[in-house]
Amino acid sequence: MFWEWSLLTILSILCVYLFVKMYYFKSITSKEQRGNDLMKLTLQEAEILIRKYQIQLQRALGNVDILSEELTKLRNELKVLKQRNTKHRQETDRLNGKIKALENRIDALL
Repeated sequence: MFWEWSLLTILSILCVYLFVKMYYFKSITSKEQRGNDLMKLTLQEAEILIRKYQIQLQRALGNVDILSEELTKLRNELKVLKQRNTKHRQETDRLNGKIKALENRIDALL
């Protein structure tokens, strides 16, 4: 009889211990699962932000390329205009020289 009660008591205590341990690990597992879910959500949001900024960066780089091309074209046009200006100055100086020569001739004739 003593052995039966002691065996029953030990089994009861063991069952209660295993039951408590099961709920303890279950709660730890559920907390960990919630943490993992939150981490996955955070990573997904970060991934979306990274894609968004990557697209913005690609657009900005495209705009920079377009602006660089425009700047190169404008520089070339500026060079052409400077060359034309130089030619016009030379032509103006040459024509002014001819005008003075003609004025001198006119003065000499008078």
